[in-house]
Amino acid sequence: MIQTLDKTEDQFLVKQAVTWEQFKTLQSTFAEIGGVRMTYCEGVLEIMSTGRLHEMICALLGLLLGQYFVRKRIYFVATGAYTQELVGSTEFQADLSYNFGVAKEISDLSIEVVVTSGSAKKLRKYQLLSVPEVWFWQEGKISIYRLENGEYEQVAVSRWLPELDLGHLEQCLLMESQLEAMLAFEERYR
Repeated sequence: MIQTLDKTEDQFLVKQAVTWEQFKTLQSTFAEIGGVRMTYCEGVLEIMSTGRLHEMICALLGLLLGQYFVRKRIYFVATGAYTQELVGSTEFQADLSYNFGVAKEISDLSIEVVVTSGSAKKLRKYQLLSVPEVWFWQEGKISIYRLENGEYEQVAVSRWLPELDLGHLEQCLLMESQLEAMLAFEERYR
């Protein structure tokens, strides 16, 4: 069964013309408050809370990709939502991040689960750090962006996971039962 997407849980605030110093001050103020994420990119500050749907999609996507990596014997380093930063310009946490082969300072693949706010405009923060590939899950669909000559281009197939059936992955992410999603995904790659 496919679940409906309830977008009312997450909340966000965007503020323009914020200095790096103001951002760092606000960040330290919010440090004690759980469930709040802050992203900064060239003067734009986003303060977000993450809701249940966001966390459910992130968790299931991580499980399914991990299952795929094991099945296909892909060497990976899951780096989760660690802080990626270019001092003075950008600081953020992708929802999921991976390196392939060996651990590196910059993620090979970063993934954002977008429930209430976001778009390809968010690519700028990844561009500043030269993240080779970024995925956005939004409204049940995955969009893939690959960095080519310093700019992101939307592509149909992942550089890192060219055999992954994105349509099937999208279907599994919308299943009401996470167990059924994992079983269906496992069956696809048996």
